[in-house]
Amino acid sequence: MSAVATAAPPPVERVRRRRWTSFILPVFTGAMIFYLASPVFLMVLYGFNDLAGERQVARFTCCTLVWWRQMFELPDLNRALRTSLTVAFPSAIAATALGTFIGLVLGRYRFSGRAVLNFVIFLAIAIPEIVLGSALLSMYVQVNEMRPFGATVPLGYTSILLSHISFSIAFVAITVRARVQGLDRTLENAAQDLFATPAVAFWRVTLPLILPGVVAGFLLAFVLSLDDFVITNFVNGQTDTFPTWVFGTSKIGVPPQVNVWGTVLFLAGVLTAGVSLAQAYRRRTGRAA
Repeated sequence: MSAVATAAPPPVERVRRRRWTSFILPVFTGAMIFYLASPVFLMVLYGFNDLAGERQVARFTCCTLVWWRQMFELPDLNRALRTSLTVAFPSAIAATALGTFIGLVLGRYRFSGRAVLNFVIFLAIAIPEIVLGSALLSMYVQVNEMRPFGATVPLGYTSILLSHISFSIAFVAITVRARVQGLDRTLENAAQDLFATPAVAFWRVTLPLILPGVVAGFLLAFVLSLDDFVITNFVNGQTDTFPTWVFGTSKIGVPPQVNVWGTVLFLAGVLTAGVSLAQAYRRRTGRAA
């Protein structure tokens, strides 16, 4: 009697149903993103608001490009925006230079005052801006009264620039320190084994490796300077930056050009972030290949 070979029936695929609780986190994340981004979307939308007057109102009437054509028509707004940019660039450069060396020291070396320096760095980040602003204002007033070595700090562009450098250094130092702590020290040792001087090893090996952290620190310092209101409002004297000017005009009505310039700054930030992400992805894929 011959055995009849029978094919085994194919396995039945069981459809795994997702529990309703698995949708909580995606829905919550999407709602938070929408909530945080909604003011930006409204700002972009109201840059096209067709107004009867020249002050922003809650009613939206679609649509006009007149405010984009007249974005340079307010001299005070142009002056405030120019001041913000001329403060943000040099303050970010100075803070990046100083914060990079501080982050390099904190991430690489062990010394007796390291814990104290770490505490000061974190204190500069954690301290409320209103406290830091009032402290800086008191210091400038004392310096102007005492005139040590004949030096003064006039309230205006100079005081704003020095204040922005002071609070940006800590953020750059923390960013660079995180990059330095993940640095492969064997690459520097290999460079020195190949008779590279410490200066050559730093410029040819260390700096390129920590450059992403340095660039991130610069961008962070630039955005913090451009965005700051509280500290600037204490030390600006009669000089207005973009945030302080917008706050002053809010009492009588914000002109629609503010939404236009806000949209331009937002798009510039998105473009910069997109370029940075594209470069990081290109480096990662090139390294994997």
